[in-house]
Amino acid sequence: MSLTIAETRDIAACRALRRVVFIEEQGVSEADEVDDLDDQAIHLLAVDGAPIGSARLMVLGAYGKIGRVCVLRQGRGQGIGAALIRAAVERFRAEPGVTKVKLGAQVHALGFYEGLGFQPVGEVYMDAGIEHRDMVLAL
Repeated sequence: MSLTIAETRDIAACRALRRVVFIEEQGVSEADEVDDLDDQAIHLLAVDGAPIGSARLMVLGAYGKIGRVCVLRQGRGQGIGAALIRAAVERFRAEPGVTKVKLGAQVHALGFYEGLGFQPVGEVYMDAGIEHRDMVLAL
């Protein structure tokens, strides 16, 4: 594996990955997946020969928000998702004024994010028909 993770302006590549994971695999509606925030976001793209994962980062005042994290099926279980989250956290550390990172985790992935230092907050809620819980990491 020769994984690289970097900021990208290739939103089309990120959207293609998200389409496979969220719309095709998880059954999220296109209306729920596609929004008007991509142009305002920082996008991370994981490449291992070809694009294999992505994450979308938004700066919201003192919070950095990680969203739309996805890894293609063939790349799962290899640490790519964890590498994306670590890269996102480091990107937010470099952002002036950002003191916390938050994300909405699918409930089945709570342990994954806890292993990366995130703490669950609030109650479980539905997003795009999937149970989620917010999680926060203090920088």
